[in-house]
Amino acid sequence: MLQHVWGLFVNPKREWEAIRDDKCTIGKCYAIHVLILAAIPAISGFIGTTQFGWQIGVGDAVKLTVESAAIISVLYYLAMLVGVYAIGWMIYWMGGTYGAEAPLSQCVVLAAYTATPLFLIGLMELYPVLWVNLVVGIVALAYTVYLLYTGVPIMMGISEDRGFLFSSAVLAVGLVSFVALLAITAILWGMGLEPRFTR
Repeated sequence: MLQHVWGLFVNPKREWEAIRDDKCTIGKCYAIHVLILAAIPAISGFIGTTQFGWQIGVGDAVKLTVESAAIISVLYYLAMLVGVYAIGWMIYWMGGTYGAEAPLSQCVVLAAYTATPLFLIGLMELYPVLWVNLVVGIVALAYTVYLLYTGVPIMMGISEDRGFLFSSAVLAVGLVSFVALLAITAILWGMGLEPRFTR
């Protein structure tokens, strides 16, 4: 696992070829990559929001109660696990349109390794400073998009031109999914499942 993570930052194209050649199953991909790395933001967020809290402006830090943070962290973790599979399935579903015939397992692996920077940047949630998290988060998101655009042609076995269009479609699906997740969160908070704060 760690050699692929490091390789995606050092030489992404060569590492995508190595990941493709591994022919990893969905179960193995989750066991050695997703289950571990998706825990980073969930655990970091729990610690950061209960021990340090968010400080906006000059006021006191706002912390979550342990119970509230635990529920949110578990749901956050589950959302990431489901999200990786859902994006992988969407890649598989859209593959025929772009002339790709990769198996579902390879599509899920593509989604999982593309999300690596977003998983790793979860360490920033240990000490939640809004402007720092925003700046570093934008950099991680940009690198995630770069990994998507470099990985799709290699993992899906298509030309770079088709890969660019395919990657753009995957990115659009990802953004729509993110907006839908925000809407679901707002609905749940409106139904009384909002976070509980302590000061």
